[in-house]
Amino acid sequence: MRKKDIPAHILPKHLALYYGGQWHEPRAGQYADTLNPAYNEVIAQAPVADADDVDGAVRAAHAAFATWRKVTPTDRGRLLRKAASALREHADELATLDALNTGNPFSMLRGDAGMAADGLDYFAGLATEIKGETIPMGDNHLNYTLREPMGVVARIVAYNHPLMFAALRIAAPLAAGNTVVVKSPDQAPLSLFRLAEIIGDIFPAGVVNFLSGGRACGEALSQHPLVRKVTLIGGVPTGKAVMRSAADTLKPVLLELGGKNALIAYPDADFDKLVNGIIGGMNFTWCGQSCGSTSRVFLHASIHDQVLAAVAEQLPKRHRPGIPTDPETTMGSLVSRAQLEKVQGFVRDTLVEGGRLVCGGKQPSDVALADGCFFEPTVFADMRADMRLAREEVFGPVMAVFKWSDEDALFEQVNGVDFGLTGSIWTRDLNTAHRAVQRIDTGYVWVNNSSQHFLGTPFGGIKQSGIGREECFEELLEFTVTKNVNVKLG
Repeated sequence: MRKKDIPAHILPKHLALYYGGQWHEPRAGQYADTLNPAYNEVIAQAPVADADDVDGAVRAAHAAFATWRKVTPTDRGRLLRKAASALREHADELATLDALNTGNPFSMLRGDAGMAADGLDYFAGLATEIKGETIPMGDNHLNYTLREPMGVVARIVAYNHPLMFAALRIAAPLAAGNTVVVKSPDQAPLSLFRLAEIIGDIFPAGVVNFLSGGRACGEALSQHPLVRKVTLIGGVPTGKAVMRSAADTLKPVLLELGGKNALIAYPDADFDKLVNGIIGGMNFTWCGQSCGSTSRVFLHASIHDQVLAAVAEQLPKRHRPGIPTDPETTMGSLVSRAQLEKVQGFVRDTLVEGGRLVCGGKQPSDVALADGCFFEPTVFADMRADMRLAREEVFGPVMAVFKWSDEDALFEQVNGVDFGLTGSIWTRDLNTAHRAVQRIDTGYVWVNNSSQHFLGTPFGGIKQSGIGREECFEELLEFTVTKNVNVKLG
């Protein structure tokens, strides 16, 4: 869908910053083009927040915190559920907007608003469960703890699920009594403005605030003394930058960063389910732009050739790049020309280093896709641990396949990267599965499954894949501080 064909009701009416319950033009008057990557075409100009805009938004959130923290947990939950209902009502238009701005397919984005709404409902139900403890101290003392909200929370979200991340990630801090400033991804800010239009006035002014901008906006949020915690969904370099920016004010961080995730297949794995899991685990639907993608596939030597052949035969049939707003499309485009060039660079380097191209490896020949940032689903075999593709996150539709026979050497290679986000184990033997789960160094493991999230289960990584856990009760507690109270009895 080109710009001239976009229905008027899809685009947000406000292309401005939203904070303190009002819309604001950027104080420096700066705007930047935001694109439809399927056509490399400008959709609109988005405001670029600088440090002055960040200060205005944070101060509005800080002022609102004094009142919001006193709202009862039941009433906070009621407003979160109201926001969830509004998201479900507008799910299709939000999916269309993200398809236009990110290149991801509408057919899959339809679920994002629903998942965000489910998350709002989930944390709404947990709002009354933020409880302290009593600690026995003998007859002469009463000792108890309180869990209290922190204050202003900054949440910086990623471009692969902009609407879902922005809406879902406000839930836990709001349920705990904090106020929130959300920064959109600079590549895809449009759904953030529409989200503000849909749910902004559900909450008291200043409780939820939305900014768009680039690196300067993120740095200002991380450095601001009134921001009590900053979180990020993004890449490792950005995560390190956020930590450095937050250091001067000693604010805690919650980081969901990259992954170079391994899928490990044992000889007894169910063949058909394994092939489906390999294709599904790579998240080709999102062009591989997913931190949890199982981009390294380790196949036992006894099944390697047959499984690889089946993947190569089925993958092009299941995922063929197409126009993102077409409901029939199962794989859209990369988010930007820069991301496309990065993917092309990985393919070139892998060929030079001796990787065997099994399928894909180029832009599609369809003339209808010629102007966009499309790339075919790509699989390399004959991989070695020293190759760039074996070590670095691509964030694109490029899978690396390895052959293994020795289990000790396997796990040395699997765990030999700087990442530790997810892993996927495929076997019919329960002993093998549990042994493998204990040996893989990740924060999240699937057994005979891949790339599926479940609300209530902690998601997050170790090593350079991040700090903290989300999508669970632990996330709620991430946005509280513990106060101890000791009462000496007379």
